Amino acid sequence: MDEGSIDQAAMGKLASALTFLRGADDPTTVALRSAAASGKPADIKKARALFLKLKPSDRKGALAMLQED
Repeated sequence: MDEGSIDQAAMGKLASALTFLRGADDPTTVALRSAAASGKPADIKKARALFLKLKPSDRKGALAMLQED
């Protein structure tokens, strides 16, 4: 998976990874969890935008955790 293609199914997994990396109360974690639960295009768009604004190390760390599954 690359940073340009985050689908709804991956949102929940990313939320779990970011919970470990940044905490459960982090705005990006909350947005990803919401997007995974609702599936609404607006929620997905917001979560994706917040994810892409993270530091590259946090994005890479979360994506690496997904690849280990």
